[in-house]
Amino acid sequence: MAFPDKPIAHLLGSNGPVHALTYSASPGTYILAGSADRSIRLYNPQPSTSIHPSSSHITKKTTPVPQAIPEGRLVQTYSAHGYEVLSLTVSADNARFASSGGDRAVFLWDVATAQTLRRFGGTQQSHAARINCVAFAGEDDSLLVSGSLDCSVRVWDVKSGAPKPVQVLAEARDSVSAVAVRGPEIVSGSVDGRVRSYDVRMGRCVTDVIGPSVTSLSMTRDGKAVLVGSLDSKVRLMDRESGGCLKTYSNPEWKNEDLRVQSILGGKEQYVLVGDEMTGTPGQHGEGRIWAWDILSGDLKAKVSVPWGPAGHEPKKLVGKDGKPKERSNVLTCFAWRDGGFGDQYCVSGTSGIVTVFGYH
Repeated sequence: MAFPDKPIAHLLGSNGPVHALTYSASPGTYILAGSADRSIRLYNPQPSTSIHPSSSHITKKTTPVPQAIPEGRLVQTYSAHGYEVLSLTVSADNARFASSGGDRAVFLWDVATAQTLRRFGGTQQSHAARINCVAFAGEDDSLLVSGSLDCSVRVWDVKSGAPKPVQVLAEARDSVSAVAVRGPEIVSGSVDGRVRSYDVRMGRCVTDVIGPSVTSLSMTRDGKAVLVGSLDSKVRLMDRESGGCLKTYSNPEWKNEDLRVQSILGGKEQYVLVGDEMTGTPGQHGEGRIWAWDILSGDLKAKVSVPWGPAGHEPKKLVGKDGKPKERSNVLTCFAWRDGGFGDQYCVSGTSGIVTVFGYH
């Protein structure tokens, strides 16, 4: 099956760059997007009706009309953050989700009422700086794990709602940029160039040295390997048992040296997907780019141009310090693939604040 490179929906509404995307838990009907405008938006990517019903006179004409990409529906907006939203995680029952960002607190939300149920932060034992990443953990999603600019990973008890963390993992020497959780294991990636695997039951920490700053982590479903994105224009698939590098994905045209660009596994773990800083070769008309490699061979499978947004949503002109207009690009920094990489669609977003959904249809 060819790589899905056709947009099937645009999700609008954000008033700034989107920093976090996630699908609701299986079957993944909805998409949550966390934005720099301090809000989180819940979308249904399926449009409510076709743009022109089959009986309408417009579709009866024989001339093929280029089909406009439909807009998904905005279902709910969640507002409580005082700063940008940087990370999202959804509980397995889809009743709650958690968010984190510049607030130094983890927010636990009730999906239906759009109210915050708890905020983990604001005490002496809380994070002392912005929280880059958050993930549900434990049985029945009874814990939340958060990683912060303050170089620590903290574990919070959702059931008791205690204001203090139940555990603080402070081995990192620099900002914690990513966390992934599987059973009793917490894996964290840090700007200090290390991936640390904590076995919370055994009280053990194994450190793997990557070298360059780690920006994202994506674990395989069997937990035997982890995809590590880093600031040396390479994505690596690491063996968790031996710490060895199974495969490296790169391309002379693809640059990632400055920004936290997410890389994920998708297409039933056939593909490695990553965004582009757009510094190597700038896009035309504010477009962005997705790179996709074959996970086994390491061959480049697709290089997809992503428009800034639908027609009428072109980027505003920016003028540089020298007074000349600057070319803007849609730097795609966040990705999500439905059903943990095993579903039939994925979504991407970044600078433009418009979420583009791609699918196999």
